[in-house]
Amino acid sequence: MDISVVIPLLNEEESLQELYDWIAKVMQSNHFLYEVIFIDDGSTDKSWKVIQDLVDKNQEVKAIRFQRNYGKSQALDAGFGEAKGKVVITMDADLQDNPDEIPELYKLIIEEDFDLISGWKKKRFDNVLTKNIPSKLYNWAARKTSGLELNDFNCGLKAYKNEVIKAIKVSGEMHRYIPILAKNEGYTKIGEKVVKHQARKYGVTKFGVDRFINGLLDLITISFLSKFGKRPMHFFGLWGTLMFLFGFTSAFYIGAMKLYRVYAKIKTILVTDNPWFYIALTSMILGTLMFLSGFLGELIIKNNPLQKHYKIKEKINL
Repeated sequence: MDISVVIPLLNEEESLQELYDWIAKVMQSNHFLYEVIFIDDGSTDKSWKVIQDLVDKNQEVKAIRFQRNYGKSQALDAGFGEAKGKVVITMDADLQDNPDEIPELYKLIIEEDFDLISGWKKKRFDNVLTKNIPSKLYNWAARKTSGLELNDFNCGLKAYKNEVIKAIKVSGEMHRYIPILAKNEGYTKIGEKVVKHQARKYGVTKFGVDRFINGLLDLITISFLSKFGKRPMHFFGLWGTLMFLFGFTSAFYIGAMKLYRVYAKIKTILVTDNPWFYIALTSMILGTLMFLSGFLGELIIKNNPLQKHYKIKEKINL
């Protein structure tokens, strides 16, 4: 198998037949042995019926159907688990990604030995205020925090070595930062290719304004996981210990000064009237909780059964 094309989708019934025909034309003209894996992420339109018709007519088409909508990351994770091609190509189902880019992406992986090639939609047809500007801000922040010099982390059109997609776990909404996940697993030969972006032909975007908040939170999460995901005690334990020592030292000083003033018969206030007493007490409590958080994090990592956070309703041709 030369290429696996993994396509997550939600309510894209109008574009699926046209997209598959376009992919098939590119594959056949380049004599690739290929498979196309559609992952229906809980569509409520006729997308699954269109996919079933495609499977009946084309042995290269395979499909996964989720019980309900779980998100793009979960759909990609399910598709990655089934992909058999030496090179795995991901693209969106809305015809905004151009299948004509596939041969060049394949060459970059096979001939130049890249682990991952991320598409860069240098010229976009999205709304400037709601998508382009926020996208530029997140990409800038991702570059600064990850050290990867990519211009478009969130482009749906990417190419991977098969071993890369088998090594990473895409969950939550981490599909935006798959190159960072790959880098964290030790795959450092990551490149970028300018790809053609096309205006949406059918339907409407499935992402709302919440993507701005989610994007920021995901970036913070992945930045933390990059440094402390495998060793949470190094973060929580360190800060917990420092806070506890600060609180304990402060409490000891307050107590010592109280005893000294009582012994020296110097007029003094009650310990509970001293605001520093409550600061010290709070610091010790927070320090203890942070230390325990790190300890529990270590236990969770060592006993994590790697459960899938989605339920597959049906598979076809897999």
